Amino acid sequence: MNSSRCDILIQGGGPVGLACAAWTLQKFPEAKMILLDRNPVNDDDLASADSRGIALSHGSKLLLNTINAWPKEFAEIHRVHVSQAGRFGRALMTREELKQDALGHIIRYRDIHMALRHALRAIQAKSPNFVWEHINKDAEENSIHAKCVVHAEGGLFKTQDWVESGRDYGQSALVGLVEVENAEPHQAWERFTAEGPLAVLPSHYGHNILNLVWCGSPESSQHRLQLSDADFLIELQKEFGSRIGRFLKIQDRRLYELGLNYRKEIIHDKEVWIGNAAQTLHPVAGQGLNLGLRDAFLLSEKLVEVFSGSAEKQSPAEIQNALQGYAQSRKADRTTTIGLTDFMARVFTSNLAPVVVARGLALSALQWLPPFKTALARQMMFGRR
Repeated sequence: MNSSRCDILIQGGGPVGLACAAWTLQKFPEAKMILLDRNPVNDDDLASADSRGIALSHGSKLLLNTINAWPKEFAEIHRVHVSQAGRFGRALMTREELKQDALGHIIRYRDIHMALRHALRAIQAKSPNFVWEHINKDAEENSIHAKCVVHAEGGLFKTQDWVESGRDYGQSALVGLVEVENAEPHQAWERFTAEGPLAVLPSHYGHNILNLVWCGSPESSQHRLQLSDADFLIELQKEFGSRIGRFLKIQDRRLYELGLNYRKEIIHDKEVWIGNAAQTLHPVAGQGLNLGLRDAFLLSEKLVEVFSGSAEKQSPAEIQNALQGYAQSRKADRTTTIGLTDFMARVFTSNLAPVVVARGLALSALQWLPPFKTALARQMMFGRR
């Protein structure tokens, strides 16, 4: 790569990096920006990529709609049923309670990725100073001189080249698509088992084809991955129970290791970290990408504020002040979302009798105290304001 200069360098062409670039250019088309993307130029190479079902909140939908990046294929969640397998305590959340069209949406990761690539290309056509550089995975990036560097090259837990703070939950998530007999449309289920959460979520394939996320110990998860389809369905039915109906078919089983990584400081001098480069969360609350998109949106506002102004406003001190303002604005949302997710990941995998009783009481209280349930649901949908 030849030596280059720019105002903003975004490292990472996943959903959060793409979204940050798109929101920045939408507000300031003249931005001198370079995006380094380790994904291939050709969309065909990504069309059969990661098919995990990812939870996107209503707040994320509103944000993505501003850049026409909402995927065409998605499944709405109208009701969420939360319970403990074999224990008392349950809670039901509905869209009617919150007066929303949907509580959330389930979308394949690759569809989110593709929608953002298409949205950024449309914006790129009106952005004369924007360079979208597709690079080799082993390429050196030191030859680019930028006034501000945005790290958005997150990755999955245990594939990241950084570990600052957090914990290894000693869990893996087995994901796949499961067919259910007579499943209720738009219904999401989350059952807390002895090993961790077991979620069955809607998909756009039809109301009987659902996304499965089964968290358990690495050993149990590996065992389930290797079972025959028939034996897997028997074990799944035994663990989940009959509440949802009969499981008929399983396909596309894969494993992901689970843990928490987070940076205590998300800025340093002219550098800032967003999305999975700033925090990697357990999927129990479905908040990882939603938090990352909020990072990207609010950072774009700060970048536009600095780089659309006069040259005096673009001094190293002014850039650092803007990034410090960004970090401060994200503190409450990051702290709340990371803390809530970590709490749920740990408490709902404990088999200590007092904890089991306490979480049953908590679920019951959530059901019968609407203000608490509404506050929790709004945190999941919009983050901490």
